[in-house]
Amino acid sequence: MTSSDQSGGWRGRFSVFALAFAIFGAIWFFIAAGGTKLGLWDWRTGFGTLTMGWGPKIVMAALAVSFIAIIVSLVMAPRKRPFILALAALLVSGLSMGRLFAAGENAKRLPPLHDIQTDWANPIMPTPALLSARASTGAYNEIEEAPVIADGAKGNWPGMEGRLVSEVQEQAEFDPDRQKKEVSAPYPHLETLVLPTVSFDMAYQAALETVNDRGWTIVTAEPEEGRIEATDTTFWFEFKDDVMIRVLPEGENGARVDVRSVSRVGLSDLGANAKRVKLFIEDFEARL
Repeated sequence: MTSSDQSGGWRGRFSVFALAFAIFGAIWFFIAAGGTKLGLWDWRTGFGTLTMGWGPKIVMAALAVSFIAIIVSLVMAPRKRPFILALAALLVSGLSMGRLFAAGENAKRLPPLHDIQTDWANPIMPTPALLSARASTGAYNEIEEAPVIADGAKGNWPGMEGRLVSEVQEQAEFDPDRQKKEVSAPYPHLETLVLPTVSFDMAYQAALETVNDRGWTIVTAEPEEGRIEATDTTFWFEFKDDVMIRVLPEGENGARVDVRSVSRVGLSDLGANAKRVKLFIEDFEARL
């Protein structure tokens, strides 16, 4: 039997191509993100076009080619090597498709929120400096006192459009009567941090140090106002989310701390802002 027969001939070569295509589909998302990180293209190209636009199409094409490779590998003997390669291609492309499907379902499960804070009754509002920083990067999400879900949400979240963000956040937060563990809730429960025995100065300094430790870029720091504004930049696509922190006196010797985190772009943050606020509060409390 010739070496060509052992390898399956053209069927073997097609299976090798299917496996290479499946692997390419899996690493395509790292290429899209890496190019953004290296400055080869902006986030609109990296995330919008390459990841969300081309990514699923490439994975679906790789999955189809893998199925075809499985079929042709069974046409005639010898079929062992072509079949193993085709099966590997199907496994790789299938896992990629599974991750895409899970990510899509998770996005639909979570509400279309990109603005989270601890006190909607007295919302934290941005300074002109922060608004200028947002405008310089083309941010299109506005920061409002009582924002509502945009009409664009009706596609993936029918019935959400027009609802108050504060109400949607409250409904999405952890409820001990409905969930056994907070990790099972779409969003952690967030509320004003009241510190009756921690002075205003101590609370403000601890908040400022926590911001610095988290590596956020400070936009404004006004101790006399109890205000801190900072920007957190994600690693891969370098999305910028802005965090506003307000420290106020509470009683004679205490302080109260509120936090607001807002994405500059995007309809849904997949829970990133809520997680950011929660982690900040945890780090802040640990520092105190």
